Amino acid sequence: MLRSRIIPCLLVHNKGLVKTTGFKDPKYVGDLLNAVKIFNEKEVDELMVLDIDATVEDREPNLELIKNLAIECRMPFCYGGGVTTVDQAKNIIKLGAEKVALSSAAINDTSLLRKMGEAVGSQSVVVVIDVKKKKGLLGKTTYEIYTKNGREKSGKKLENFLKELNDIGVGEIVINSIDRDGTMEGYDNTLVKLVRDAVDIPITILGGAGSHEDIKSLIKDYKIIGAAAGSLFVFKGKYRAVLINYPNRIEKRNILNNQ
Repeated sequence: MLRSRIIPCLLVHNKGLVKTTGFKDPKYVGDLLNAVKIFNEKEVDELMVLDIDATVEDREPNLELIKNLAIECRMPFCYGGGVTTVDQAKNIIKLGAEKVALSSAAINDTSLLRKMGEAVGSQSVVVVIDVKKKKGLLGKTTYEIYTKNGREKSGKKLENFLKELNDIGVGEIVINSIDRDGTMEGYDNTLVKLVRDAVDIPITILGGAGSHEDIKSLIKDYKIIGAAAGSLFVFKGKYRAVLINYPNRIEKRNILNNQ
């Protein structure tokens, strides 16, 4: 069994580190590379770095930034933002990233995922799915997939897209709850269960974590491989003072139940 990982998710906007709420109102929280240095000292399992401007602005991945990240990072990291071609994925992995993340490009053309898997290894291909809750018929909860930083509906059904990804065999799926983003009110367990029941490939859940207990419950109840969070690891206290943090070794053992 794969060991669960606790993953800080860092958002890049205008070349700075930011945190959003509901994918809106980015708040500057510091310099990205300085944050990486602090996370090095805290011995984090893995980092996820997402450039939230790239796809919206139709930009290619920032290779200079990725190069600098690779120099600073002592932990594996996944990079996403503006990735649309196999060559871009190859360059990102060549520069030192362990994984490359796609969202809009994967939703628009799933054949790209197979080609990337052949080029860099399927274990290095990650698909990020941004979803928003919607009340369906008879009050049933459903989820819509959004692209371009939560601005556009994709028109794809979540369950159908998950099946496609499972059949393709991508390395990992990241489920990002737009509704829970930045709220620190806990993960959306209904969404987690839906995804867990739909696929048998590694899953990372992002959006809503507000405490170590949220992460512990996610891993224990749903056997999730990746528990990711943004606000939890950059803010402290009810007034959200900026403070880079991460569970220490004792706290981590407690969260992971001595995995």
